[in-house]
Amino acid sequence: MEDPPALAPPEPEPEPEPEASPAPPQRLLRLRCAVQHYEWGQHGAASLVARLADQNPDPARPYAELWMGTHPSGPSTLLGDGALLRDWLARNPDALGPAVAARWGGDLPFLFKVLSVAKALSIQAHPDKKLAEVLHALRPSTYKDDNHKPEMAIAFTEFRALCGFAPIEELKDVLRTVPEIEGLIGHEDTGKLMNMKEYDGVSEVKSSLRSAFAKLMTASKDMVSEAVAKLISRLNTDSKIRNLTDKEQLVLSLERQYQDDVGVLAALFFNYVKLSPGEALYIGPNEPHAYLSGECIEIMATSDNVVRAGLTPKYRDVQTLCSMLTYKQAFPEILRGVPVQPHVSGPHCNLGKFSPAKKYTRKEMIS
Repeated sequence: MEDPPALAPPEPEPEPEPEASPAPPQRLLRLRCAVQHYEWGQHGAASLVARLADQNPDPARPYAELWMGTHPSGPSTLLGDGALLRDWLARNPDALGPAVAARWGGDLPFLFKVLSVAKALSIQAHPDKKLAEVLHALRPSTYKDDNHKPEMAIAFTEFRALCGFAPIEELKDVLRTVPEIEGLIGHEDTGKLMNMKEYDGVSEVKSSLRSAFAKLMTASKDMVSEAVAKLISRLNTDSKIRNLTDKEQLVLSLERQYQDDVGVLAALFFNYVKLSPGEALYIGPNEPHAYLSGECIEIMATSDNVVRAGLTPKYRDVQTLCSMLTYKQAFPEILRGVPVQPHVSGPHCNLGKFSPAKKYTRKEMIS
């Protein structure tokens, strides 16, 4: 009898495949950011905004602002699928952290911009939180946000701006050398300002400045047109026999851009600020300002509320602007930042920290 055939050893059971590791959290999102084509922007590839946003910018089109954030007037989207950044943040609250997500939901608490300025922006101010809520309730079509808009601009190139009212002695110089302004604000208000001293009460100085500035901004168009024409004629004549001051040259430039706009004269009331690349300027609520030229990076609370009163074809709310301003008189602090993490800095990269005046905290700026 033959032996039964040997049984083949059982095949080993296949080892279970290792479970796939969870995908690492996505740390960086590539965004497509909104471009604002305001008429004051630099054109075509000359604009930093255009170079950042568009591979083939139109040389005939202005590229004024690049917005990075979730504001509905210029929301960022994900480069891959085109989803709104706001929607992605709402689905991924851990990306912002529990405190920010609880307060803001899918919105970023700030708006980050790049600006390329070829032509002066309007004389403007941004309301504080309380006024923003009032303006939004009264005129939501004009003032679309109920949030304030403190902001900081960091110069990318040489950058020029008007910011805040000039000190009283400088204003006296303006009144002495520009008689056209007295013709608009009147002898009484001119006299009050000329008699002011630096040590006079703050409220008294502010009251006199408020009265004079309001009269200038509400002067009739015909009177303003005549005053601008006289001033420009005189400056053109003077330029042949002497060097004009920086502010006088600015007046000529603004007149070429905006003709007989009252802002041409109002510019003389403000500080003329020049920033070098890397320097920064903080602009608090209710402070008058106007960007003039150059390119900057700007960070602000999430809001697009702007109260305008000069150097613009857009809607002017002169009464609101004149009533909301702080009328502080001082040259603004030029912020130069504090280097951080120098190991990541180099010839093409510098990392620095900029802080506004001490009384404004980062929380107050974005809340």
